[in-house]
Amino acid sequence: MHGYAQRNIRTYFRRFSKQGWAIRVLDSVSGSNLNVANFLDVKDPQTFPRAFIDGQVGGAFGPQHTSDLVRFPLLIMYGGIYADVGVIPIGDLDALWNKTVGNDDSPFEVLSYDCGVETERCITNYFMGSNRANTFFTRCHKLFLAIWAENGGRTTTTGMHQSPLLADVPLMQCDITFTDGSRTYGPAESSLLLTDYIIQQRVITLVLGLDDPSPEDSWNGPQYAQDQVFAMPFMVGAQLINDMTQWDGCRAFELMSLPMRDVEQSPSGSSPDTMDSKSAVDHQLAREIVTRILRESFGFKLATGLILKMVGPTLGSLWRDNPGADDVAGTYAHWLRYGTTYWCQDVTLDREPYPALVPLRVGPLILTETNEG
Repeated sequence: MHGYAQRNIRTYFRRFSKQGWAIRVLDSVSGSNLNVANFLDVKDPQTFPRAFIDGQVGGAFGPQHTSDLVRFPLLIMYGGIYADVGVIPIGDLDALWNKTVGNDDSPFEVLSYDCGVETERCITNYFMGSNRANTFFTRCHKLFLAIWAENGGRTTTTGMHQSPLLADVPLMQCDITFTDGSRTYGPAESSLLLTDYIIQQRVITLVLGLDDPSPEDSWNGPQYAQDQVFAMPFMVGAQLINDMTQWDGCRAFELMSLPMRDVEQSPSGSSPDTMDSKSAVDHQLAREIVTRILRESFGFKLATGLILKMVGPTLGSLWRDNPGADDVAGTYAHWLRYGTTYWCQDVTLDREPYPALVPLRVGPLILTETNEG
């Protein structure tokens, strides 16, 4: 595991193991005690698609999609929290759990970040929580398996945006043009690529937008989202550094790598009016980023994957490619690390308001030729 991810895991352990949380980093290494096969039946076709069972999940992002296929089953079997190793913990996880999912008097059954838009509900798949056998995640998993089983059994997520099972879910909107090798992708193609890449979130969107009034599987997704999903604001809650640097990973890396100093003085001790103006602005912004994320965010998702092709390096990819850069003593990055490890907010982040929306689909979860008619 990359060093920056190791430090994320240690932060979870140092802060929350003393409160009774078990922190497990699952893998697929033969002989490992934390191999996912020790927690789930990896040969069960009711749990995993054929491609997973045969070790044939492919495509440019096969490891990420293999991980996607493990998340729902783990939550259904055990409950608790699933988090990517690239998520830095900041807020008080134990307090939030005890306020929501872990509280018998609370209506909330699902914990995550909101990443929907005005016309649809969605939560992130890189941080999700529930008790075991949750009805929402059970439906999500059923739909996800059905999509993987299409066309005789898929081995990649390529083309999943065309699945008839997701016909009522809009594509992800992506107003980005980028070049990959000798080929240029416009916004329309970028939207298709992004939708296939995070197809699990399109599954979540449909389940939260589904109204199935049938007596055998009664489900009102919009009402469930309104009443029982605790979804924290996505941008402030998990992406604040990116928002404050306009998603410029190189800029974020530059700021977090600066050696800390009082923005009122230059390194030589000269008066503020002789300090280089850009340097003063950079230090002021770096300090503001750290103080705001420690005060306002619940976590920070260090992005890698498809985003690197679309927008270039991210803070996460640069910390990965420059081992130890996120923990150099005296830098703003080190201050952030110190704060997330030894300091804890005394408030919990509020949820996004979720008024009920018009359903995306009225009818069954799994569309067939019979029930479509």
